[in-house]
Amino acid sequence: MGELEHLPPRDLWPTRIYTLPEFASYPDRLNPTEELLDKSVAAGRGDRPAILFEDQKITYAQLLAQSNKLGNALRELGIKAGDRVILRSPNIPPALVTNFAVLKLGAVLTPTSPLFSRAEIAHVANDAEAVAIVVHAALLAELAAARPDLKTVQHIVVIGGEPADLKAKGYLLYGELLQSGSASLDPVLRNREDLGILLYTSGTTGRPKGTVHFVEETLIIPDAFGKYGWRVTENDVLGGTAPLAFGAGYSTFATIPFRFGAAASLISKFDPEKVFETIQKHKITVLSMAPTAYRKMMQVPDAEKKYDLRSLRICTGGGESLTAATYHAWKNKFGVEIYEGLGTTEMMYVFASNVVSLKAKPGSFGQAVPGYELKVIDEEGQETKPGNAGHFMARGPTGTIYWRDFEKQKHAIAPDGWNRAGDFVYADEDGYFWFVSREDDVIKSSAYRIGPEEIEVTLNAHPAVAEAGVIGVPDEIRGQIAKAFVVLKPGEKATAEELIEFCRGRIATYKMPREVEIVAELPRTATGKLLRRVLRDKDKAKAGDKTAVHSA
Repeated sequence: MGELEHLPPRDLWPTRIYTLPEFASYPDRLNPTEELLDKSVAAGRGDRPAILFEDQKITYAQLLAQSNKLGNALRELGIKAGDRVILRSPNIPPALVTNFAVLKLGAVLTPTSPLFSRAEIAHVANDAEAVAIVVHAALLAELAAARPDLKTVQHIVVIGGEPADLKAKGYLLYGELLQSGSASLDPVLRNREDLGILLYTSGTTGRPKGTVHFVEETLIIPDAFGKYGWRVTENDVLGGTAPLAFGAGYSTFATIPFRFGAAASLISKFDPEKVFETIQKHKITVLSMAPTAYRKMMQVPDAEKKYDLRSLRICTGGGESLTAATYHAWKNKFGVEIYEGLGTTEMMYVFASNVVSLKAKPGSFGQAVPGYELKVIDEEGQETKPGNAGHFMARGPTGTIYWRDFEKQKHAIAPDGWNRAGDFVYADEDGYFWFVSREDDVIKSSAYRIGPEEIEVTLNAHPAVAEAGVIGVPDEIRGQIAKAFVVLKPGEKATAEELIEFCRGRIATYKMPREVEIVAELPRTATGKLLRRVLRDKDKAKAGDKTAVHSA
């Protein structure tokens, strides 16, 4: 079945606005690889570094040649325009080679989270009707377990691993395919609104959902956020650890740098010291990380003395609330600001950020990125006054379109065509937006709407607390109460009663956590987002557990 049958009717699509002049220059039919690689090489950038990975440097010309070779090999396997090809790999050079090879053929790249279980892999492969999967050997075990349940996959290509063993099990070898193809490949042109990338959500509120991204978005994101947000030039090196499976990682490492002749610095797995070493070695200029990653990096002893971070000109963060405390701590320690932003996988990338004006308001996630419009509405759909929280709405050149989920599509788009971001926020008098909570995470207690973030920030200020996660749990009297799951710092001690009392006077009484449970760790996605859904599920399963402490 073709891709059009899996898209919602056009009357359920969001209203798209194309206000930036760059958008008018796109041809009606295009190929992302041609636009991002072929044209860079033709413009004389062939010898410039395109990818930096550990001690490797891959130039634009080398990346294009490798992508063409793999593309030819995939074409010989029968992969054609519109086919979905799943990518399961850490952020390493073969992942980007695969990306550009698939797109050169006019096929649809479907990168997936390295953390997906066998059940999630099977769901995504069958939902996307994928014809092939390119997987790193380190991630093969879960895929192998899911293999009997794959209904449409014809080829599985493995990066790395033991060749003889892999061949015996019917797998194809990435290395052999790369050597078999020609270094010349004509691009397959697609319509601007053809499916180009199929991203799946991290499953924070249920099973992964497919989000549709058109071919034109591979240019829109660089031309909007890359140009007017990060202000990228060919002298930049973009770094971080967000996986390619999510809008943040894909945009940062697979589209934005190549639009400007810049370089992508890849890190296969987050490790605080590894990130510091890579910033220093690759001279990263733009660092994009989850707030949790910044907080863990600040725990490295004497990092500001051990590492040379003078190359950094911009640090950005998103995916969860950065908090003013993290902003000030990072700036005081390293002398660089973190410009917080907010976006969604559904809309591909950031559409609000402090980096737009380069004037951060600590605790705010900034203003509208050029090309986008933002507003906050109440339950009646009316725009709220500054300071009043409501539902966050956005529109611009990208928009939310769900794959094979018409019911969810109906709820994602307002009657006037605006996208529902799924967040509860408020705006101030200066047009800066402030995060309150994910709409699904709002705690409704005694007629109050409580955002868990404020409670978490308060608990995190306790000297014994490493991190906290807050959810709403059922209560016969209040409807819901706030329950906190707290991870203590190594060697520190604190009782649930002490932590509850610590909050008294620091937040409003109705926002006080009524239960606290000490845990060893908090569940998070590959990008560092707190999985409150998992906390809720675990709490339901442990209903009545006496380790939780109640307080009136």
